[in-house]
Amino acid sequence: MNTYLNSLNKQQLEAVKHLNGPCLVMAGAGSGKTKVLTSRIAYLIEQGIYSSNILAITFTNKAAKEMRNRVQTIVGDTSSFIGTFHSFGVKVIRENTSLVGLTSNFTIIDADDSLSVIKKILKEKNIDSKKFSPNYIKNKISFLKNEMVTTEEMKETMNTPIDKMVVNIYEEYEKMLNKSNAVDFDDLLLKPVKLFMENKDVLEKYQDHYPYILIDEYQDTNPVQYKMSKLLSAKYKNIFVVGDMNQSIYSFRQADYRNILNFEKDFKDARVIKLEQNYRSTQVILDAANCVIKNNKEKKDLRLWSDKKSDCLINYMRAYDEVHEIKLVIDEIKTLRNNYESYNSFGVLYRTNAQSRVIEQTFIEMGMPYRIFGGFSYLARKEIKDLIAYLKLINNDADEVSLRRIINTPKRGIGDSALKNIEKISILENKTMFDSLTSKKELEFKDLILDMRKYLESNTLTDLIDYIVDKSGMRREYELEKSLESEIRLDNLMEFKSLTAAFEKRTGTIDLNDFLSEISLMSDSQEESNDDAVTLMTLHSAKGLEFDVVFLVGMEEGIFPHTNSLMEEGGLDEERRLCYVGITRAKDILYITNAKRRMLYGKDEANMPSRFISEMDQKLINTKDQLIKEKKEASSFYTGKNEDFRLGDLINHETLGHGVIVKIDGDLIDVAFKSGAKKLKKDHKSITKL
Repeated sequence: MNTYLNSLNKQQLEAVKHLNGPCLVMAGAGSGKTKVLTSRIAYLIEQGIYSSNILAITFTNKAAKEMRNRVQTIVGDTSSFIGTFHSFGVKVIRENTSLVGLTSNFTIIDADDSLSVIKKILKEKNIDSKKFSPNYIKNKISFLKNEMVTTEEMKETMNTPIDKMVVNIYEEYEKMLNKSNAVDFDDLLLKPVKLFMENKDVLEKYQDHYPYILIDEYQDTNPVQYKMSKLLSAKYKNIFVVGDMNQSIYSFRQADYRNILNFEKDFKDARVIKLEQNYRSTQVILDAANCVIKNNKEKKDLRLWSDKKSDCLINYMRAYDEVHEIKLVIDEIKTLRNNYESYNSFGVLYRTNAQSRVIEQTFIEMGMPYRIFGGFSYLARKEIKDLIAYLKLINNDADEVSLRRIINTPKRGIGDSALKNIEKISILENKTMFDSLTSKKELEFKDLILDMRKYLESNTLTDLIDYIVDKSGMRREYELEKSLESEIRLDNLMEFKSLTAAFEKRTGTIDLNDFLSEISLMSDSQEESNDDAVTLMTLHSAKGLEFDVVFLVGMEEGIFPHTNSLMEEGGLDEERRLCYVGITRAKDILYITNAKRRMLYGKDEANMPSRFISEMDQKLINTKDQLIKEKKEASSFYTGKNEDFRLGDLINHETLGHGVIVKIDGDLIDVAFKSGAKKLKKDHKSITKL
């Protein structure tokens, strides 16, 4: 037996040695799926199959590079195509340019170029881009292409005024791309699929060239990728897919987990192999993940197990508020640091970008090194820098850097030529650029800033943030886009109110100058680069990564699971899969944390602990010492006397269920139940402390 096969377990070896016919490999988290894929490519070549007849598809350039390197280590250089769906699409288009209506020197335009084309069309049609967001239109066009919606289907089903406008712009957009001999990223998938569907001889050529097809992360395929996979494999049916439905977390990218569920229906004689042995995490961590995911309605039976034993249970810490929560996390990191080589061993995972604000701030204050993975630091995000520029200009209208940044943000018709004219007047008349604003649009902007300054005279900084976001047009701009990215940007803007509210509470002032000085110091701290640092990241960014110690923070109803998920069909199932992904990032130790009270988006709220915590077997959970003490206090706290209640306490009402005390007023308490807020008497006969 070849050396590389010796390291495979029984199920991995079975998958690698599967030669002909369809095969579905259900590969659980940390079960060695990349090892199986690369070993199978090597095995096929060693069985006499030409390497050029093998097509291996994955989702990222990084994953493709790793696969190529691993295959090369085993068998040396090969002619196999190992790349992404998009890179394969480019290859097909280049080999069939005339059939897809292009010439050999066609251009691939990126997302920014696509947006520019759409803006040009809107301008030519005299459509106000403030009323109809170019980003929304771009995202809608992308959606239609990935869903492979035909022009005829669009005209039949898209009947609202905005839908009709999108269809019209889509047609113009395609004309402009064709005229420019260009394609966008969605075309790299759509054009090859259309080519295969409309030209049987071309499809057969690729089917014969690639009789052996391997696809990674099959649960993440969208409709057009799924169609491409089925078309290419239809003749020989030697399709080998690897994936895990339990890690399908990208529905917002049009990934459809049902593709992996339906594999056995699509290929009647498919062989199914389960990779359930995990090489990453302890059994305790895997048991917790299994407990959570078993509650999903649609799932593939896959129960992870590990030889990695440990007495370390899941650590559950319930803090007083969001700052206390992160301080507890940092204290644990400091305690555990001596057991690990570096801070790189620690990962802090959170559900929303907005949560990173207080995490970063607390890390800075406590001198703990950190890095933001897969995104910008909170204060470095575009929308936050725009907001701060408004604040700076309100505070100091001589600030030309801030004026340049926001004078046309959002778009208000003050372009580069107007800016040059303002600069010219400023120099000639020795005035600030703010005082050199002269045209109607420029003066409207000037009045806007002065109005915001006046507003602050009788309102708080926190009120001012809402006022700026509304009056500047930022809220409207992001709401019009109706995309996940714009929702995140708006969330980040609203979370800025938590910064101002905390400043006002701590200092007792609404001094804008002092607040900006504090923000500047925070920004400076974040400029430092740390090679040895704790990783902060969203749960969506964490897929495919691992850490010795993981902290899942903000485990509260409304945060994780997110409020939006409770209103969408299948949303809660996807949140549960996201939780499963988060849990299985941990190798040695897992912490789950939440807070009794939390300031988020400038509001102080009391949230129930996440249902995902109660779904775990409680024997797996260790409540940290300070929380054990708190529990003892709570259990002895209720004595049947009316005064024995506190804000934030969890209570149970015999008819209304679980709730949280949000206000105490004499003999009455206001309680937030899932069904709504209720005012109750402090009567031990009807209220029981949990």
